[in-house]
Formats: sequence, C-alpha cells, structure tokens
Amino acid sequence: MRKGKVLVAMSGGVDSSVAAALLLREGYEVVGCFMRLGSPGESLDELTPGDECPAPAGGKPVKIGHQGCCSINDAADARRVAAMLGVPFYVCNFKKDFGRIIDYFADEYAAGRTPNPCVRCNDWLKFGKLREYAAQIGADSVASGHYARVEPDSGGEPRLRRGIDASKDQSYVLFGVPREHLARMRLPIGGMEKPRVRELAREMGLPVFDKPDSQEICFVPDNDYAGLVERVRPGSAREGAIVDARGVEVGRHGGQHRFTIGQRRGLSLSLGHPVYVVGKDPATNTVTVGARGLLLASGCSAGEANWLLDPPEGWFRVMAKYRYNTPAVAARCRRLGDGEPGPSGRSGRFEVAFDEPQAAVAPGQAIVLYDPADGATVLGGGWIDGVSGVAG
Repeated sequence: MRKGKVLVAMSGGVDSSVAAALLLREGYEVVGCFMRLGSPGESLDELTPGDECPAPAGGKPVKIGHQGCCSINDAADARRVAAMLGVPFYVCNFKKDFGRIIDYFADEYAAGRTPNPCVRCNDWLKFGKLREYAAQIGADSVASGHYARVEPDSGGEPRLRRGIDASKDQSYVLFGVPREHLARMRLPIGGMEKPRVRELAREMGLPVFDKPDSQEICFVPDNDYAGLVERVRPGSAREGAIVDARGVEVGRHGGQHRFTIGQRRGLSLSLGHPVYVVGKDPATNTVTVGARGLLLASGCSAGEANWLLDPPEGWFRVMAKYRYNTPAVAARCRRLGDGEPGPSGRSGRFEVAFDEPQAAVAPGQAIVLYDPADGATVLGGGWIDGVSGVAG
C-alpha cells in the first residue's frame, strides 16, 4: 500500500539518492526533482559547465561550475538515479528565484556581515518554493537528504532534531522551516551515519555510492567569495585602511568584503604578533584587527526569529550554535520585542547570553537554539544582528 506521494529534492549526491530509494522501499509514491538554478535551453542535455545563472540586480550573470550541490554533473546523476529507481523525475526551474539568493549573499558581504546562503536556500527554495511545486503535483510532503530528523514528541507533535551522525548533522541549516511544515517534511537518512548511507547506496546499486560530498557553495565553485561579490556588486572593491584597536592604520586592503570576523590568514601584515579581524565598518571601508581576546563576546542579539517550540517567558536555558562548524554552547535566552521584518518576513527578536565568552560571533550568521535537556531538539533560531559584551 502506498503511504502517499512525496517530492524528493534530488541533488545528484549519495544522500538524496538514498533518501529517495528508502522512501520508495517504505511504500511512498516518490517523485524526484532537481532544482535548476539557471541555464539556457529546455533540456538537461543542453546544460554545460560555464552556463550562466540569471544576473542579480545591478550585476553580472554568475557562472555555473563543475562542482557543488546543484552543478551540471549533479543534474545528470540525479536523472540517472531516478531512472534506476523507476520514479518520475522533474526539473524545477528556479532561475528567477535563485537570483534572490545571490543578491542576498552579495548584499550581506557588502554590508559588512557574514552570510549563510545554504540556510536561506533551504528556507526559500528547498522547503519554500519547492513546497509549491509539491502541491501542484499532489504530493503530501517534501523530502531531502539532510542529516536531521523530524520525530514526534510525547504529545505527538513533530519536532526537528539533530541527525544521529554528529559529524554530518544539518539541523542548523533547517531551523528556518516553518513550524507548521514539519509534519510534511521527510528526512529519511537523519537516523543514520554517513558510512551506512554509502553502504546502502552500494547495496542498492546506485551509481553515486562513492561520489565525494560537495564542499562548496554551488554558485561559488572556485571558493572566490570576494570575486563573486565584486562581479555582482561592482564598486565594492575599494581600497581602505586596516587599523588596530586604537584606530592606528597598520595596513591597506582591497575591500572590507574580503574579510570575515575571526579571520587570521591572508591579512598580509607583519606586526610581530598574531592578529585577527575583530571588526569591519562598511561605511568607512575599514577593517579592524587585534588580539584574539577582542573576538570574545558574552552574548548576541538576533532577528527573524523562527520558533519551533513556544519559548517560555523571561530567561530560559539553551544550547546555542552560532556557526555551522562550531559546537553548541551553554547559554541563556530571552525573547525581545519585534523589530523590522527581515528577508524571511519574520520580525521576532531574541538575545542570547553565553555562559562563557565565545569567539568570532559574527553578524549575519544564523544562531540556532537547542533544548539543553537532550541537546538534540531544535527550539528555534534567528539571524545575528548584534554582538554584546565584547571582552578585552
């Protein structure tokens, strides 16, 4: 008996391929879907490396590369896996919508913040726009190959939880999924570790069983973030001053967007002691460097709050994760009044006070809150818009 129709976001990698196969095995009516981010022509056969995504507002088109989660090679792999599984396969045209992701990415760097386009892509496209496609074909839910889980709590309410494989957990990048959509979200591999996923792919005869994981942002295949910002936002490459904590100029740079909070390498400075990027001012195009101690912050504030559980009044305990590649740390949190709606349309705000000062808490990054009782259940999250109590 069929359990219902599910639209699976198939990126051409081993994770989404196994997710589709598992859902098919469990009795779902599976429909595969590849997100087409921008290229000429109507057929996947016409896609070639070097094709262009749509031009973001005021900038130049962005080249598609050979690697990344949505590259040309991945499109062919996704189609091949769907054919092996015998499931329908569609290409969703996100050319216009994806320009919004690139605009956001460039604007955040130009504004002195550190963006996270993968989180926005999940919110706006994979579990946003893709849900509209699912409704059009009569699918009950949307699935992906993310390493996270949606499981019922004691009352039967669906909760977003960390993936079993701690080294691959992607619950951080899914915090923005609307609470009401969790019940229609399928994450088949979240209860597995990566080696088991590859083993299953081999057992199933999937041709992508040994395909390397994507390590790049799909529209920055050469990892040249600064170069992309300069192509999309001409004029951002302006020479400016590198100053120390006293405001004394100690060097020059080619644009503040080329630096991130906490950066140590690539500063081209010889001061006789290690220094880090501790601040940026896009208005004056100034980069401030200093000792590591200047990176330590006691807390932060965040906007665009998305709560997956109702938070209590006043301060409450959380485990806070303020970067994708850093562990969650003990903290307290409390809700604040609403602010201006952000790109997500949400206006809720909250503040976090860390138990111990944390390094390189950067505006523009997502901060995700977990239940300290189990360390796995996502309470909610938001986007860092201020850093407080910087230690000296």
